[in-house]
This record gives sequence, structure tokens and C-alpha cells, in this order.
Amino acid sequence: MLPTFSRFRSNSTPCGRTRREFLWEVGGGFAGLALVDLLSRDGFFDRRLAAGESAAGGRPRGLLAAQPPHFPTKARHCIFLFMNGAPSQIDTFDPKPALEKFDGTPYTGPAKVGSNGRPIGYLMKSPFKFSRHGESGLPISSLFPQTAAHADDLCVLRAMDTDTAAYAAGCLHMKTGSVLIGRPSLGSWLSYGLGTENENLPSFVVMTDPRGGPISGAQNWTAGYMPAAYQGTLFRSTGMPLLDLATPEGISGRSQRDSLELLSRLNRNHLRSHAAESELEARILSYELAYRMQSSAAEVVDVEREDPQTREMYGLNDKLTADFGRKCLITRRLIEKGVRFVQLYSGGGHIEDTWDGHNNCISNHTLHAGETDKPIAALMTDLKRSGLWDETLIVWGGEFGRTPTSEGVGKPGRDHNWHGFTMWLAGGCIQGGQAIGATDELGFVGVEERCHVSDLHATILHAMGLDHKQLTYFYQGLDQTITGTERESRVFEQCFA
Repeated sequence: MLPTFSRFRSNSTPCGRTRREFLWEVGGGFAGLALVDLLSRDGFFDRRLAAGESAAGGRPRGLLAAQPPHFPTKARHCIFLFMNGAPSQIDTFDPKPALEKFDGTPYTGPAKVGSNGRPIGYLMKSPFKFSRHGESGLPISSLFPQTAAHADDLCVLRAMDTDTAAYAAGCLHMKTGSVLIGRPSLGSWLSYGLGTENENLPSFVVMTDPRGGPISGAQNWTAGYMPAAYQGTLFRSTGMPLLDLATPEGISGRSQRDSLELLSRLNRNHLRSHAAESELEARILSYELAYRMQSSAAEVVDVEREDPQTREMYGLNDKLTADFGRKCLITRRLIEKGVRFVQLYSGGGHIEDTWDGHNNCISNHTLHAGETDKPIAALMTDLKRSGLWDETLIVWGGEFGRTPTSEGVGKPGRDHNWHGFTMWLAGGCIQGGQAIGATDELGFVGVEERCHVSDLHATILHAMGLDHKQLTYFYQGLDQTITGTERESRVFEQCFA
């Protein structure tokens, strides 16, 4: 019988290992030295430090500090007007005259239609009239009479393309570049790449609809594998923007400052032994930011300070437009204060509370366009009036579009369409008054200048002065980007003036 080797037998070394184990691990160690040398020559450890480890003072290198862009650009801020639930492109910014001819006839073409086993009805023309607006003659439906006044500022992308027809995954894809949870959102990438221009407010602010947020929740503004300080901060549009932000009664400012300084010292001492825990670092920074926000955040949401004409322009005196108008006005004030990215939602919850026109696309879109048209136009007007237009990029759109067929026979609802839908850009260095790309004559599939979500992200980053291939974060042995590695993303140069 062959002898067994155990660390408890007489052939054990002083370190508690057998000679065989000792020789095996020493051999492996020498091979590891060679690997370390090769990785060092390739810059592996330098990239890791720059992306994730802490510099002097316990603060990750570059965390939230203002950073120069990769190349000069006008845009310094970005507003994402997200129409949660997927607006119909053929009822908003992509007119289809052929549907007038084939309205009410069965669809028999090759395009993929329908989702989740839902019934496919007849081809259905848009119930909303399209008219040409501005010097450019850009066609816009009657759903947006006030936004149409800014037609010459809009760059409409008519052949958007995404990877999923599911709401939760579609929202994630549009925000993070992936249908999987745990990836940094667009706002986090911009905060990471450019930092912040203010010390008293978050770099990345999110305002959801009072009827609810997106189905996939906070994953839409997560920092993913980046330090948690880059994640979005959820603001309420009424009352104090953040819960528990007010100083408790009976506590003086000096007493509170002393308490926070003591807490900060204790936290920093604890952080030294947990340097890799970004959540802890972010929590420490959030305490310090919360103190500075007590006056700044309360001031920025106090729209009562605005003159009556401005309040009326945003629709604050109308129940239909008051909520979204208030959020748009707060958005302008946040941009004035130097906030980098604002993610603003129209529609929350499910079905009719969002732009989800499954049951009745006519009543649904009339409601949600009515809530948002006036405030969006006011925001654009106000950015121009305040001198912020050229340095603010605006993005409008949802997670996908809708089919040109009705959902079931005799029902005015439309199903999901992720093969050809519409979004638009404005402000910053965007060349307005144009439509880029096209869907087929019925509006099913993009057939010219198709723009994948990763292309959109590359274009947004370009507008903000960032190269999507150079804006990387080292994670799991790879230089990660928001555009990923699954396909070759491109910047839509036609968008820019």
C-alpha cells in the first residue's frame, strides 16, 4: 500500500505542509512571478489602480473630481427625457402615408411583429395628423404642437434598434447598454468620465413619475461595478428632494458639523482596513454631501421663487402638466448649478400609467403627450433664454417603439416594436432640423442608417467630448465600456453641426 502524505504525519515541515505540498506550491509561486512580470509590462496594475483603488486621503483617484473631456466640445450637461413604456414612432415623429392606403387590412409581410404571444390585428394608420414645421419642414404629429415650435432644433433618429422587446430589459439596455443587471448607467459613465462641476449637489440626479418608476427599478441609475458614488441620486419633485435631509429640531449647525466631523474621522479610520469597499466610501461621501445639500437641494426645488410667467410657461398652473412641468423646471435649475446628468421620467408603473399603448394607443398617447409637450418646449426655451442651450444635450425617447398594426382586431392598441423606432437629440452641438435614417414604408423595421442603442450611447458620449472606446473602466480583467464588445459601435457624425 502506498504511503499517504498528511500534514499531521512525521514528514510534515515546520509550516504544517508536507514536503510534496511545499514543492508544488513553491513551483506554482515561481510561475506566478513570471505572470506578474508580464502583467506589469502590459500596464495591468497601473490600469487597475487608476480605475478602482484609493489614492492618498482615502479617496479613489479622480472620484467625482472634474475631469477634462477627451476633445473640446460645447456640451457639458445632459438631460435624458425618458418616455417610459415605449412611445409609438408612427404616431409621433415618423409619418407613414402608406398606412393611410392599407389601413384596416391584414398584415401579411415578412417583418417580425407581435410580442409575448399577443394577437396581431390589422394595419392601423396614425390617428394623429402630421404637419411640417420650422424652416426645415420637419414632420411632427399633432401630439406635440409646442415641441414642434423647436423643430429646427431636433435631430430625429428614425431607425433606432435595440436587442429586446421586454420592458425591464429594454429600459436597462437603453440606460446601461446591456439587458443584464449590474452594469453602470449612462449617467454613471458621464460622472466617471467628466466628474462634477459642483460640490453641493450630486453629479447624477434622477426624477421618476409619481405613478411609479421603471419596472427594473434602481438598476436604471446604478453605478454597477464602478464605485457607488457614481450612481444616480433619486430626487422627489415635491417637498424636500431627499428624505431625512432636514436638520432635526434643537440641533445647531455647529453641533451638527462637529458630529459629522467625528463620524467622518471614525469612518475614515474604518475605511483604511476596507479600502476596496466602494459602498463604504460612497456612504462616507454621501454623509458629507448631504450636509452641503441641506440648503442647496432645498433651494433648487423651490420653484415658488420663479416668476409667474416662468411657472405658467412650464404648465405649473395646470393639473395635467404640473408634475412634469415642475420636474422640467427643477432640471433647468439643476443644470444651472452644474449637475452633470439628469434622468427624467414620464410614465410610471404599468400599462396606461406609462406610454404603453397596448390597450388604446390613442387615449394613452394623448394623455402622456399632453402631460409632457408644454414642459419640454418650456425647458428648451428656458435653456436658450438662460444661455445654457449650447452646453446642454437633450435626449428624448423610450425603450423601444410600437408596431403599425393594431393589437387584435378592432382594438386601437399597438404592440412592441424593437426593430425600428424613433428618438431625438437637441441642444449642445447637435445639428437640428433633420431626420436621420428611415424605417420601411409601413414602419416595422429600420432600413436606412440603423442606429443601435450602442451607437446612440457612442454618439451621446461624443457630444459630451468623450470617445466611447477610450472611456473605459477596468473590471474582471477587461477594459469595460458602455458600448460593450459585442458589436462595433459608431458615432453618428451626421448629428453634429
